[in-house]
Amino acid sequence: MLFVIRFFPEITIKTRPVRQRLIKALRRNLRILMGRVDSRISVTGDWDILEVETHSDDENLVAQVIDMLRDTSGISLISQVSKRPLPDFDGILAEVLPFYRERLQGRSFAVRSKRQGKHDFSSMDLERFLGAALMRETGASKVDLRQPDVTVRLEIRQQTLYVVTHQWRGLGGYPMGTQEPVLSLISGGFDSAVSSYLFMRRGIQTHFLFFNLGGKEHELAVKEVALYLWMRFGSSHRVKFVSVPFEPLLSEILSKVDTGHMGVVLKRMMIRAADQVARDMKLSALVTGECVAQVASQTLPNLNVIDQVTDMLVLRPLIVTDKQDIIDMARRIGTEEFSAQVPEYCGVISVRPTTHAKVHRVIEEEARIDSALVDAAVAAREVQMIDRVVEVLEHRDVEPEQMTHVPAGAVVIDIRHPNEQERAPLSTDDYDVAVVPFYQLGTRFATMDASRQYLLYCDKGMMSRLHASHLKDAGYLNVAVYRP
Repeated sequence: MLFVIRFFPEITIKTRPVRQRLIKALRRNLRILMGRVDSRISVTGDWDILEVETHSDDENLVAQVIDMLRDTSGISLISQVSKRPLPDFDGILAEVLPFYRERLQGRSFAVRSKRQGKHDFSSMDLERFLGAALMRETGASKVDLRQPDVTVRLEIRQQTLYVVTHQWRGLGGYPMGTQEPVLSLISGGFDSAVSSYLFMRRGIQTHFLFFNLGGKEHELAVKEVALYLWMRFGSSHRVKFVSVPFEPLLSEILSKVDTGHMGVVLKRMMIRAADQVARDMKLSALVTGECVAQVASQTLPNLNVIDQVTDMLVLRPLIVTDKQDIIDMARRIGTEEFSAQVPEYCGVISVRPTTHAKVHRVIEEEARIDSALVDAAVAAREVQMIDRVVEVLEHRDVEPEQMTHVPAGAVVIDIRHPNEQERAPLSTDDYDVAVVPFYQLGTRFATMDASRQYLLYCDKGMMSRLHASHLKDAGYLNVAVYRP
């Protein structure tokens, strides 16, 4: 199966050296990603297009490739094509008919062709010929150049014919790793997940920073979100997940700061800590999911006061986005379902939070807090590569066993995202399968038969290892990972 990749339009208007660098980076990223699916997949091309060829028509493999291409930044359009040496007009018709004969039955259509090179015919000549021939051969209802039911697309590049059979929009943006990296403050909720995605979509390597205010379940949920985002939109480049223990500082704020200023003070402390972490990682910008006036600490006066603790660039991609639009975007990228179940930590609830904090008053409140606590929290941070978040759980031996076969009587739990489950259902007569998406596993596992053994399954084995480790850490010894 062959796919033709069109670049994000902004790439094509760059100077020659910059365009070449960006295309080279995209080609490298695709080779890394495709190599994980099938080492035989080739990625070739340079100036105008890239070609991705699978050498197999296996439906599951093709579906994985399409999903991966659609989720890779730097791509504007993906076309599944049939590629042949350029024949005459009758030969072109013969190439088009197998793909469009049934699709055009009883429907309106238009023919769109693009040419590159010198030929003794124009694109309009070819479109007229094919339009008339397809009307005769397919039983189409009519030619409609304005709003056709089906568009027959083909492209001629020099002496090569490409018949487009399917098309998908790409993410756009620049190839991952071609822009300066950032540190995204992530809580696991809708806003921080979407703001992180927007930077990854733009091709910006996005590291994750989590402030642990207390609670292992919250940390697990945030790791889920970060791991999901990375696996889907950024796995061509490794990134870090940083967890900063903020519970001691939170206790100070709750006991010593005026209730109306607690939210602003906490955010200022977080930005101070994030500044230190980012500088240690040699990053030059922070990302947050804040939106004007969504909560009291996010009014313009309060954001101004919060930002005064750092001279680092603080980027807020959702700053004027409606909440429902954020949730809709979370649904489109696949984070809505488990962001909705991230346990909220509501330790800082002000009775009458200020919406117009004054700098001098905030500084007075902060003077009551031990200033060394921020440095101590940063020093105690846990830093993990995102693909290894399973491997450090308070230094306890909770690494789950990985099995290539299912023991008699065991149940395989398919914890993949519903989109993945729908694309390639896990069904077999050899063992029992339970479908429990990973964001529901924490609540449903406790209700399962404790006398049986359970093997968690996901495509790449990362999410299953993460959850199996946490279940084992919670005392469930009847859990392992299924890696067929």
